[in-house]
Order: sequence, then structure tokens, then C-alpha cells
Amino acid sequence: MRKWNFSPGPATIPEDVLLEVQSELLEFNNAGISIMEMSHRTELYSSIAFEAKKDFIEILNIPDNYEVLFLQGGATHQFSMIPMNFSHLQGKPAYITTGTWTKRAFEEGSKITEIDQIFSSENENFIYAPHFKDLKIPEDASYVHYCPNETIHGVAFDHIPTINNPLVADMSSSILSEPIDVNKFSLIYASAQKNIGPSGLTVVIIKKSFMKQGNKALTNLLRYSEHSKQNSMLNTPPTFSWYVAGKVFKWVKKLGGLSYFKELNTLKASKLYQVIDNSDFYINPVHINNRSIVNIPFVLKDKKLEPLFLKESAENGLLNLKGHFTVGGMRASIYNAMPLDGVEDLIKFMDHFESKYG
Repeated sequence: MRKWNFSPGPATIPEDVLLEVQSELLEFNNAGISIMEMSHRTELYSSIAFEAKKDFIEILNIPDNYEVLFLQGGATHQFSMIPMNFSHLQGKPAYITTGTWTKRAFEEGSKITEIDQIFSSENENFIYAPHFKDLKIPEDASYVHYCPNETIHGVAFDHIPTINNPLVADMSSSILSEPIDVNKFSLIYASAQKNIGPSGLTVVIIKKSFMKQGNKALTNLLRYSEHSKQNSMLNTPPTFSWYVAGKVFKWVKKLGGLSYFKELNTLKASKLYQVIDNSDFYINPVHINNRSIVNIPFVLKDKKLEPLFLKESAENGLLNLKGHFTVGGMRASIYNAMPLDGVEDLIKFMDHFESKYG
């Protein structure tokens, strides 16, 4: 019997997709072999991969002057690959630090080049995000890097800026959760294991004119332009993850696209935040206008009860609610594949737990 998986990643995958994958796992499309055994060089696999890419472009309404790449290495690899490719342009890159992942991106990038950290909320425990109009972005910054939704701290920007510098965004936990205007970005990257599919895959959306400015002195595997020339098959791609991602894209389209999921995710989040805000038993520290709709951290007023909360929630079929080890507490990740029923079951448990121990 499947239970509700609130993991931040690898996260829950739509049950319809899992069932379809299960039915095709032993032998795909009368090919005589499993999809996991299929060469990425075959015509059959190429058709699967390119259809997934086509659907992804359609879902996000990605313009023709952008390239979409399906790469390995996770979002963490992009922390190095981006400054390697673009830090030589104009002045120093400018980084905005609003949580653990942007902090790591800054630290990793700083090993490669000198970076200007133009904002950090670390001294306030990463509980808010700034407004871009309040930031002093150097006119000559080679690019500006930020994360619209910090997975660990549940901190989200409430706007997408329009700036003159190339804008780079880590959308690992927010991709596909709501519509976005891709035109405002020079590069978007996202690891798959939250809202796209299994781990092992990273999707990059990059403006072609920006891609052409990449550092030509790098080895081919580190150059976006070389991956583009080979249709993301410069080396063997994560074939199974790419295949499952294609199934997820079909599922997203079938249910109504990103407008549908924006409405659903907002509803799920608002119900959960309402329980937290109407209680003095549960606490969410994030500024209200910066609350994530997909990653909702909370703590108990009496922290001694938190291990018991995690134990009893797991016994009630609510899995992976433990917060990241760097912040503790609890965290409910409610991506697209988490249905409203799962959130309502969590709410029922939280109400019961509070009435029992509050």
C-alpha cells in the first residue's frame, strides 16, 4: 500500500506515470528489451527523448531563441559549470543568497572565479527574500544568480525581476509548479528529482545568444554549446530519467498545464499554512510574502515533541516529513504529484497531534 511521500527529493512521482512505466519496464514497445537497456543512439530512443523535449518546450512556452538541454550532474554541477562558462564576460558575477543552495552555489562558484555576493539573509536564518528593486546590481555584472524557491528553508521570491544583466536561476524545486516568463532569463537550470521525475537528470533552458558566449577554452563536456550540437547526447545521457520525465510532461499536459498546477499548489499550500497560522503549537518562520507553495517547513513550539511527531506521522502513512539536518524541524514538500488528499491527511494528523499533546 502506497503512502504519502512528502520528501523534498527524490520526491513523489505521479502514480499514473509509475503504473505506465511499470507496464513498459520489461519490454518497451515490442522492442524486445527494456527501456533501461536501450541505446540512446537508436531511432526509437531518440524519438522518445525528442518528444519529451518538445512537450517540455510546449508546457513552459519556451521561445525558439532558447535551447533546452537534458544533462547529468545534478543542479550542483551547474554551480561550477555556469561560472566556468560565463564569468569571463564583463565584470564579476553577482549572487543573491537566500538559503542553503544559493549559499553553496556562491561557495562553489567562488572556487572558480571572484564573485560579488550582493545580498545574503544568512544572518537572519534565511527567513525572507529581498525585492530586486532594493538590490544594488553592478551594471557590468556578467550575470546575476538567484534561486526563486529555496527548498530547505521554504523561502520564495514573490516576483520575477526584469533586469539588464543576464539572469540565471536555480529552479530545481519550483520548475513546473507554476507558469513563468522564460524570456526574462538567460539560463534556468533544474534538477529533476522534485517536480520532473527520477534523480540523475538536470534540465537547462538557455538563451542561444548567451550560450554562444560560453568559454571556448573549456573541454567539450563543460560547454553548453557542445551539448547543444549533439542534442544533449554528447555522452550517454541519463536515459531512464529522461524517459520518465517525458511521461511526467504528458501527465502535466493532460491535467491542464501549469495554470492548473499553480491553482492546485496554491490551494494545497494555503490549507497547510492556515493550520500553522491558526495554531500556537506549530510555527513557520518565513515572511508571509516569501512563503513557498511547494516546500513548507515548520517547527513545534515545544521542540521536544518533534521526534514524536515524526514517529507518529510515519506510523500514519505520512513519510519523509523530517526537515533538513541543517535546520531541523519538519518540512512538507507538496510538489505537483502530491494530491490534495495527501495534504488533507497531513492536516488531519496535525490537528490530532495538537489536540493530543498541545
